[in-house]
Amino acid sequence: MKKSTIEWTEATWNPVTGCDRVTAGCDNCYALALAKRLKAMGAEKYQNDGNPTTSGPGFGVTTHPEVLAQPAKWKRPTTVFVNSMSDLFHARVPKPFIHDVFEVMSATPQHTYQILTKRPTRLRRMAGELPWPENVWIGTSVEEPKVLDRVAELAQVPAAVRFLSCEPLIAALPDLPLDHIDWVIAGGESGPRHREMQTEWVRDIRDQCLTADVPFFFKQWGGRTPKQNGRELDGRLWDGYPRADNRGTRGAARH
Repeated sequence: MKKSTIEWTEATWNPVTGCDRVTAGCDNCYALALAKRLKAMGAEKYQNDGNPTTSGPGFGVTTHPEVLAQPAKWKRPTTVFVNSMSDLFHARVPKPFIHDVFEVMSATPQHTYQILTKRPTRLRRMAGELPWPENVWIGTSVEEPKVLDRVAELAQVPAAVRFLSCEPLIAALPDLPLDHIDWVIAGGESGPRHREMQTEWVRDIRDQCLTADVPFFFKQWGGRTPKQNGRELDGRLWDGYPRADNRGTRGAARH
């Protein structure tokens, strides 16, 4: 477990590392940039380049069974972002390993696990064969209207909390389907090639959440660094979080 600076979680746990680009939201991937630095520093997890004939960034999809036992050793109940450096539902993550990760999460109910994927089709296809304890939350990235179909896939998953990460927000999202969604996170892009986010895009998502009674969390404006422009919207912080009495009640069938 590594303590996290991500505002909506407490720690990260990476039983899988490595990924590849699937949509425009991936263009300036923070995890890819970090993997390059970690590889250069000799970090063991980031030596796989994905292609043995090239010298790449150390971001080949790699499973790490040696870390599966870690959550049982954490004494304090913790909110954990699973695979901040990968995507658990990447096609190159073997099904048995995904099952292993879910078994670990089921066996450690003292922790809350947050999984975020850009591949909700594989998630939806596997959902019926996975356990869905109350401490496992699942989300998908929605950075622009072209990927709104991800929300429909997520809505079919019987998780206690289903959430959207509208980050990096690179276009307006005027028609978010929120009927089966329990939480929305929004944020701007950071890094030297960050794309500017418009204030009205964020306000509109917030207002849609307020109308639908969905908790809204505004993570950052972004900029060259994540903290450069702060995270206030209209003079205040928006730190909405799923309420315990309202989780999993927004419409999808539960197994």
